[in-house]
Amino acid sequence: MMYDHTTTPLRTGRAAVNGTSLHYRTAGTGPAVVLLHGVPKTGYHWRHLVPKLTPHHTVVVPDLRGLGDSARPADGYDSATMSDDIAELMARLGHETYAVVGEDWGAVIGYQLAARHRDHATALVFAEALLPGFGFEDHTALTPENVSSGMHLWHLGFYFQPDVPEMLIAGHERELITYMIKNERSHPDTATPDAVEEYVRCYSMPGGIRAMLAVYRAMLTDAEQNRQAARRKLDIPVLALGGSAFIGERNESQARHVAHHVTGHVFDAGHDLAEEVPDEMADVILPFLTAHR
Repeated sequence: MMYDHTTTPLRTGRAAVNGTSLHYRTAGTGPAVVLLHGVPKTGYHWRHLVPKLTPHHTVVVPDLRGLGDSARPADGYDSATMSDDIAELMARLGHETYAVVGEDWGAVIGYQLAARHRDHATALVFAEALLPGFGFEDHTALTPENVSSGMHLWHLGFYFQPDVPEMLIAGHERELITYMIKNERSHPDTATPDAVEEYVRCYSMPGGIRAMLAVYRAMLTDAEQNRQAARRKLDIPVLALGGSAFIGERNESQARHVAHHVTGHVFDAGHDLAEEVPDEMADVILPFLTAHR
């Protein structure tokens, strides 16, 4: 369960959009903000941040295509298609304009959302993400630099191989998800049992791992989409947020590839800012959102 600042449970619903069905939560009043989670997480990732936003904003928290309690179609896991899912959801909910907050893969999708729907996105928070087409692929290499910096993203190549990951992960979803979430954090105790249970529940459902892998397997398509979109940089303000123990300052340099107006902030944290340092994250995000309604 997720709650707003009054400890009222968030409203939940499903919407048929862009050829699939998305599960979403929403609460609050004021200018709209959509929160896009990464992998292997769900919208539950934002549970600590939501009550800090709902006094000032209408917050929409979708589960991305194939993930959480959303439907798991056979295709459409490239970031452009997944961003169109969110644009249609926001329109369906009556939000003509909105700020976009994304982390990990949600930030990649959030960038595509801002790039493809420029009349609707007012600001972008780009947290702990690398963009395919702008260096993400480089971190799959087994090099001393990647290993020593903790940025050897070994799992990308593994996930990209068809069939073998499904065979090896089946029955071990809990072990994989627990390892990935705890290993990428400076504060592993913030991977609380309730969150681990929720993520394991969703990714263990039929098609859950298939959908997760499909997101990674679309990376080469994403890279081309990002390079095409970046030919016209974003004009909206972008706040790039990093964790010092993971992507860190690279977030700002990534955002500068695709946007004109970028500011950056690095937290004493790992990869999952909204679960590791939600108070500090809110202190940075709220003034940014207020200034760029």
